[in-house]
Amino acid sequence: MAEVVVNAHVGRELGSGASRRLRREAQIPGVIYGLDAEPVSVAVDYADLRLALTTDAGLNALISLDVAGDKQLSIVKELQRHPYRDEVVHVDFLRIDATAELEVEVPIVLLGDPRKVTDENGMVDQTMFSLSIFASPTAIPNELTIDISELEINESIHVSDLALPTGVRTEVDAEDTVAVGTVTRSTMESMAAEEAEEAAADAESEAAGEAGDGAASDDSDD
Repeated sequence: MAEVVVNAHVGRELGSGASRRLRREAQIPGVIYGLDAEPVSVAVDYADLRLALTTDAGLNALISLDVAGDKQLSIVKELQRHPYRDEVVHVDFLRIDATAELEVEVPIVLLGDPRKVTDENGMVDQTMFSLSIFASPTAIPNELTIDISELEINESIHVSDLALPTGVRTEVDAEDTVAVGTVTRSTMESMAAEEAEEAAADAESEAAGEAGDGAASDDSDD
């Protein structure tokens, strides 16, 4: 995984007013903490942060924060956004040890054309979109993929079906469902309607048969 360098400016003024002024200047207030060191309040350029987080690694990008010439390896632990504007208002950086195991969330991506599902007018319902994993910083994958080409209706893909790279592990239950082939609601409604029509036709046919048997019996009595 590539490492991105971001300058972290120290000595920023604290408080909501000061933070708003920073954001107007295209800087994001933040804090660096972890590894038993004192938290440090910083500000980073929005453009630099955005560039760091738009790599294939996303929020798991390894960021080397340049704090007054001292490089500190970190990842973004929390990115706080404005409640209704597309705007980052604060960022928490976690210092990390390049050799120590780290817990992060990694996206799960489904690959392939589930023809057996679509041929039955079904759909693939993805119920898990990321997996919590443990890995050293340099072993963190950008994503986890799984082929759903052979998936069938009522068949599920579980955590145990995900191929984890070497050096990566998870404590998530192996039987937890990642995706399932299921019948769509419209198809279920259509099937229910067909079954109702067949049941009505069978009932009508049975009633007609009983009426015919009754008429035959009357003729024989004459």
